Amino acid sequence: MANIIVTDRIKGKIKPMHGVGAPPNSGLSFGLFHYLTEAGIPFSRLHDASLVASVGSHLVDVPLIFPDFDADPADPASYDFAFTDELMKALHKAGVEPFYRLGVSIENYCEIKRYHIDPPRDPLKWAKICEGIIRHYNEGWADGFHFGLRYFEIWNEPDNHEDASTNQMWTGTKEDYYALYGTASRYLKERFPELKIGGYASCGFYGLVCDPASSPSDFRYYIDFFEGFLAYVRDNRCPLDFFSWHTYMGVPQMEVMAKYVRDKLDEYGFTETEHTLNEWNICHDKRGTSLHSANTAAMILAMQDTSLSSAMFYDARLAVSYYAGLFDPMTRTPTPTYDCFVFFNELCKRKDQLLLSLDDGALRAVAAKGENDVCLMAANMSADPVPLSLDLGGRRIVSAKIIKDDKRAEAYDFTGTLPGLAVLLLIAQ
Repeated sequence: MANIIVTDRIKGKIKPMHGVGAPPNSGLSFGLFHYLTEAGIPFSRLHDASLVASVGSHLVDVPLIFPDFDADPADPASYDFAFTDELMKALHKAGVEPFYRLGVSIENYCEIKRYHIDPPRDPLKWAKICEGIIRHYNEGWADGFHFGLRYFEIWNEPDNHEDASTNQMWTGTKEDYYALYGTASRYLKERFPELKIGGYASCGFYGLVCDPASSPSDFRYYIDFFEGFLAYVRDNRCPLDFFSWHTYMGVPQMEVMAKYVRDKLDEYGFTETEHTLNEWNICHDKRGTSLHSANTAAMILAMQDTSLSSAMFYDARLAVSYYAGLFDPMTRTPTPTYDCFVFFNELCKRKDQLLLSLDDGALRAVAAKGENDVCLMAANMSADPVPLSLDLGGRRIVSAKIIKDDKRAEAYDFTGTLPGLAVLLLIAQ
């Protein structure tokens, strides 16, 4: 028997943990974006958006928008915003805030040929190119827009591999990245002091939770890269409004990593710096199943109870990929995992997280209080059903929905049991 006791004490605010990576466009067809709106998706991180865009790949990435590095960054004619404009307009219409990654998409076959993953040969000029992109989307420059984007991330996973010959994101050294970040962050923050400038989308901190004897050497490198980065940014007085990192491990491992990141940021003096888990997935090779949806829901709920400020699932693309877990590319319909994001949005609508107690390690749960009701979302990561004793402070359940049996959400007659690999949403008054 598991016991969940929901109190009336407010723990804090529900945070935007149900962001996603690249959105579900098919070329310049945005017919699925209403699903983002319906789930209240707060962010779409624009990394790897060019990989399945079918628009000649002229999308989002700095060298795709600014194809000739020798051109003048002050000249609007140097930029090709056409396709990215269409994507950004569609996201704006859907009410989704782009989390803009300034850099390049992954080059999975870099051993055959590399295109854009070398360090920019002139970091200051690269920063000025990024300035043009920001001006276009926030200041209306070059027939642009006033979208009010807040987050700009400098590169993605420069720590991908210590061996530059196999690094799919960055062929330079870690010191080369630190120098790029230092130049670009200082320039952009001076030009746009109101924006949040950060990076660097770390591969993650697997070395904290894996056996060193059987772990790749890169796991140690990820940690060394991070701590060297923090020292560089501190010593060179660089802005760091947010630090971003990734993981493809489970709930307990994520909790260890999140605590480590927060502790290290504080240790190096970045006590006001947000941290975001802006690329994650779990059991991704089981997409479309209850195993995937239950573990995804548990992860989102567990992240709410860490020091994370936000999170973005990798990802919402419409693609034949283990990682594209929210939409079936053949039927163009949502998977059961998509409904986990819809469920979490019900918590977000109510804004205030309530303190609760939970005594079963296979479960994760979060409750939120609205004006007239309380919402509880719970996920069972175990394959076994769990008898569930609920104390909702004397409130009566008025609505119940469940995700189970590899099916999308449906109404549920809750009689005190949470099935195995299931996600439950209750509203009580």
